[in-house]
Parts: sequence; C-alpha cells; structure tokens
Amino acid sequence: MSIFVFAHRGSSERFAENTRAAYLQALVEGADGIECDVHLSADGQVVCHHDPTVNRTSNATGRVAELTLAQLRALDFCSWKGAELPSGYGGPHEQLLTLGELVGLMLADGSEVGLAVEIKHPSPFGRKLEERVLEELRALGWGARDSQIGNITVSFMSFDPGSVDWLLGHVPAEYVCQLVTSVDAEWIDELARDGMVDKAAVAGVLAESMEAGVQLLDRGLPGIAGPGVSYLRAHPDALKRWLDNGRTFRVWTVDREKDADYLVAAGVTQLTSNRPALLKEYLGLAAGRG
Repeated sequence: MSIFVFAHRGSSERFAENTRAAYLQALVEGADGIECDVHLSADGQVVCHHDPTVNRTSNATGRVAELTLAQLRALDFCSWKGAELPSGYGGPHEQLLTLGELVGLMLADGSEVGLAVEIKHPSPFGRKLEERVLEELRALGWGARDSQIGNITVSFMSFDPGSVDWLLGHVPAEYVCQLVTSVDAEWIDELARDGMVDKAAVAGVLAESMEAGVQLLDRGLPGIAGPGVSYLRAHPDALKRWLDNGRTFRVWTVDREKDADYLVAAGVTQLTSNRPALLKEYLGLAAGRG
C-alpha cells in the first residue's frame, strides 16, 4: 500500500503557512503533495490564504475579500512565525502567492506531485470562487478529464457540501474531496473571531453542513473522504463505511506518530501534515515520493 504525504499549507511547521517559503520547503522535503487554501481578493484574484481575514497571519487587519492583490502584497505574512527566510525563498512581501504562482513553483520543481486546493467558504463571492479557480487552472493547461497540469495532479476540497456538489458537476469524482470534522467549540470560536458572532447560529449551520457532507460521502459521490483525525477516532463506523464504499481517504492533520500508526493500520493512504519530512521519515518514505 502506497502512502502519500501532503504538506498542510506547505511545510507549515517550519515556515508561515500558505507562503512561498512553506511551499518551496515542502518541495525540498519531498512531500507527495501540497495542500493550499484559496479565497478571492477584492479584484477577483485567487490567493492562497486560509482565514477570511488577514488578522492572524499578517501585520494588518481586514478581510481578504475587501483587499486587492496589490494591497495584500504590501503585507507581511511571514514574520509572525519567527523563522528566517533562506536565500531563494523570497522576501517578506513576496510570500503571498496566487494559485497560479503556486502552480508555477510546482511546475518548475518538475517532480510528480499532487496539489490539493481547498476552496474556503462561506465566501461573499459565492460560486464565483470555484469558477475562478477552474478558470485560472485552465489557463495554465489544466484539463478536467485527468485533472493534470504537467507534472501536477490537482484535486479539490471543501467543507462546504454545496461547493463539493458544484465541483462534482465539473470535475471527475476521483479528484473531489468532501472535508469532514466535528463541530467543536474551537471551530465555532474561530468563526466568531472572523465576524460570525452569533455562536449558536454558527453551531447550527456547521452541524447541518457537516451532516450534508457526510450524506454525500454515504451516497458515494465524492471520490475522496477528508475527515480530521479526531473525527475518525470519534466515528470509527464512518471509517469502515467509507472504506467499504471505495472512498480514498485523505486525513488531516497528521503530526503525531500514534495518529499515523492508527491511520495506516486502518487502510488510510493519504496523510496531510504540517511536518511532511518528519512524517515521511517516520513512515520510512523519506527517500522519495509515494
């Protein structure tokens, strides 16, 4: 059984998440794939960033959707991490990338590698986000049939079942991943920090969304199941059910050896980690990809 290790927001234990440095480091470390998060900027650019705001990961505040790419470029997205940027990894104001620029780095590397694009919702742009993602990838030579761009195999992920359903109408199911997690206080607090202040309402919407995602997987529609480790530990029945149903598993965030042991023993083949090199070394995969 081949095990594939995806770098969660790049090699994000080493360098600031979703930055040029983190992505380049993941390629240096031989990650089998890179996972990135995408939002639309105010001027419609697909940018690699996790949160709907820049508050946590930059030297400024504001919503990504209300800032242009030029305004985002002016911010420092790396210094909060405290890691010195090596020569060749770009300066502080070269760390935010568009999706196209990330693809460019991966094409230049030349290795056979996966790109897992997480489409972040809720978005004020609605399905325009998905449309712009596919539009940008098509301009780089992506085709839906094999979801390839040169040496890169692209897959798409979202917690939003509406996004997954939309993607299934445009991309073969084997390249579409429904993300699943438990609705816990930490996630609710995170959304509350991002401006969704009615926690009870947030909890209700999240629970409904996760249930709809589970139903999509139970119906065998997305080819990839993307639960968190804690979700699988709490729902071992889902692990068996979806494996029996032929789903590929891509589980996050696998930074502990005991989690890796549990998942590999259960038949999970794709692991997403903040520390891809260490995980590959532990699993005996450090010599190459796959």
